[in-house]
Amino acid sequence: MKTFSEAVDVGTSTAGAWELFDSLDAVDIDFMLGSWKGAGFPTNHPLDGALEAYYWHGKRFENTEQVHPLIFKTMSGDTTSINPLWMMPALSLLDRLPIPKSQAVGRIFQMCISLFATRRSCARLRMTHYRGKESATMIYDALPINDIFCKVDEDTVLGVMDLKGMEQPFFFVLRRE
Repeated sequence: MKTFSEAVDVGTSTAGAWELFDSLDAVDIDFMLGSWKGAGFPTNHPLDGALEAYYWHGKRFENTEQVHPLIFKTMSGDTTSINPLWMMPALSLLDRLPIPKSQAVGRIFQMCISLFATRRSCARLRMTHYRGKESATMIYDALPINDIFCKVDEDTVLGVMDLKGMEQPFFFVLRRE
């Protein structure tokens, strides 16, 4: 099994990511509160690199009921929260079609970001039972997605996006800001 650092640097298989995820400790809700910077965790998933290409910044957990799951950088360098409902039409295609990941497409997204921005919370935090452990889980308000988190260290978690119907899970990293 690759170490966490090796997997982040050079990637791993989905089986390797599961092995690592399953070896980590669960986290409670209080552990997740605050702002987190996101990064990819390459497993050869079609989404690998996509969030970064669109200038994803991370997630913000204000409390159990006020969660901002998609924070992106704006052209001015600030951040804004995106309403994930805009993703709804593409959800069923996330692991079936290639996603444009060029810098140009990312810049176009940034120019249009105000169309997708929201100040409202779009998710909540709950403890759920997943793969044999109970851990903090971000549940999207209006999408069939749960993000489950396990502790790498005091300031890092490995997350897995569990999207109903998606064949291959999507893994990502959050680091406390």
